[in-house]
Amino acid sequence: MEATDTSKNPLLAPFNTLHDTAPFSKIKNEHYLPAFKEAIAQAKAEIQAVIDNPAQPAFANTVEAMEVTGERLSIIRGVFFNLNSAETNDEMQKIAQEVAPMLSEFGNDISLNEDLFARVKAVYEQKDQLELTTEQQTLLDNSYQSFVRNGANLNAEDKETYRKITSELSKLGLQFQQNVLAETNAFELHLTDEAELAGLPDFVREAAALTAKQKKKEGWIFTLQHPSFIPFMKYSERRDLREKLFRASSRKGNQGNEYDNKEIITRILELKLQKAKLLGYKTHADFKLERRMAETPGKVATFLDELHQASKPFAQEDLGEVQKFANEAGFEGTIERWDWSFYSEKLKNARYGFNEEEVKPYFKLENVAKGIFDLAKQLYKLEFKENSTIEVYHPDVKAYEVYNDKGEFIAVFYMDFFPRESKRSGAWMTDYRSQYVTKGENKRPHISIVCNFTKPTETKPSLLTFDEVTTFLHEFGHALHGMLSQCQYASTSGTNVYWDFVELPSQMHENWAYEKEWLDQFAVHFETGEKLPEELILKIVAAKNFQAGYFSERQLSFGLLDMAYHTQEEPLSESVAEFEAKAMKPTELLKPVDGSLMSTAFSHIFAGGYDAGYYSYKWAEVLDADAYSVFQKNGIFDQATADSFRTNILEKGGSEHPMILYKRFRGQEPTVDALLERSGLKK
Repeated sequence: MEATDTSKNPLLAPFNTLHDTAPFSKIKNEHYLPAFKEAIAQAKAEIQAVIDNPAQPAFANTVEAMEVTGERLSIIRGVFFNLNSAETNDEMQKIAQEVAPMLSEFGNDISLNEDLFARVKAVYEQKDQLELTTEQQTLLDNSYQSFVRNGANLNAEDKETYRKITSELSKLGLQFQQNVLAETNAFELHLTDEAELAGLPDFVREAAALTAKQKKKEGWIFTLQHPSFIPFMKYSERRDLREKLFRASSRKGNQGNEYDNKEIITRILELKLQKAKLLGYKTHADFKLERRMAETPGKVATFLDELHQASKPFAQEDLGEVQKFANEAGFEGTIERWDWSFYSEKLKNARYGFNEEEVKPYFKLENVAKGIFDLAKQLYKLEFKENSTIEVYHPDVKAYEVYNDKGEFIAVFYMDFFPRESKRSGAWMTDYRSQYVTKGENKRPHISIVCNFTKPTETKPSLLTFDEVTTFLHEFGHALHGMLSQCQYASTSGTNVYWDFVELPSQMHENWAYEKEWLDQFAVHFETGEKLPEELILKIVAAKNFQAGYFSERQLSFGLLDMAYHTQEEPLSESVAEFEAKAMKPTELLKPVDGSLMSTAFSHIFAGGYDAGYYSYKWAEVLDADAYSVFQKNGIFDQATADSFRTNILEKGGSEHPMILYKRFRGQEPTVDALLERSGLKK
């Protein structure tokens, strides 16, 4: 059978494609499992060769040698798990459940191998006598800490327990994510009476009509995908339908069916706590934060509380203003969660004359992409050339070659923009290959950004909301971090940085969305070619801090919930609903909705690696506000500032401690003040 003949498995052979990109069209589901098994066997043999080396343990023959093992496995893993997020199917999801414990076991076989750890430890203990570069020192420290933090010092019985915990966790995280996707796809609001569309702009109606047509149904269909859900909540005058859509969205994973995530959450938390205690930590947060800029749960708590104290009064003002506005507009009673976006949008329009519908025609997706590419050219001297001969995994995806101003190849860049049932919600950056140097060759990275933007309709191109423009800039900032990497090792390159540092490049690049100088370069009306009028730009800037208090509290509520879960010293003894309500109470502004749960769809912390790390979005906001102030002072296209950000931050990956890199760019440690001033949260 072809699937087991490794010579015919495209995942196991050299790709022989331009830049060694993945040959997506040749890869079938039946190739994955045999490829994983063979690549794991290869990697095990490579690791064994390091262990069996008769020479005394040294940096080159142990730590560096380990770094280059499992290269084929990394490639296969990149292809499979990236597609499982962006272009999945039932069969892939089943394979993922089979592969996850295999990979967990393989990882444990390495970290729990006493002979291998003995070699690494021997090198680590003589680190002060070794003449290592800064990046080599980082790699050595990371390698040693990785062994210790993955159970190398445990006794035989505890190692066996550790294996079971990590294997189960790997499966539970996948199951959580699959359940959220299934719940998202299971709901549709199908309308056939035009009267039910009251208040919805043409672009929203048209997109819903296209969805219905694609599903071979009459009328209009609204889904829980963001480009459908968010405009409906903002514009629909039908309060009953807004409530219906809101309740469906807020009950994902909490409906007592086969996709319910509550027991999974309780079990994940229990296992993470067990693992932390096994390794000698009080809580999972103590374990995670040891390798973060924030360092301790206490520091995170102080940081979140400082922002909470600053934000709460403004958030309460925001709430009062929306309530008053709604009552003056004829609404009786207290606004509920499904009223918030609707009346907020109307208040924003009344106050600033700003609404999304007015600016969308100026943000045609292709024009925004060109504007962002031009920004990368002005700041970092990059050229993006679309190349249709590079294979992609879905017709919506575009592939580019990226070059510098000397004509040198920098990266392959994929862009995947539109929602589909085979793609999870949200937006993210990922890579199919990290940057690293091997045998004198600088292997350049293959980077991808995946989003869920407003789709083109039969009469209009994809026109982005302003929020989607900032999301594009955000993910592109991550992509630059991956593309511009100039490191020696894959594990220290690109976005392989401390978790609370990784959002700095992404969030800092969002700032250009508010700059007239940049918007003037590309924002033209998709029909008339007229430039985005200055008055609209002024409205965008004026509305920038609209409800900054409310949005800050909302983001803080997620960080507080995450930390509450992961600072528990005992397994969860109450229901997920009770725990969530208690944890989010300090930031709660609107009345809780029965049956509504954030936790059961909180993929970031239960399936996405942000556990005890969601605070990092606010942490990085502090870094980004402080860092961008340098561009504001010197000029938003200032070459010297951009060069410094590139060489000190974007090119360095995780090769040095992030605070050292940050201070090298900024000249000082960041303070919360820049963020509070930028957000208007300072009295």
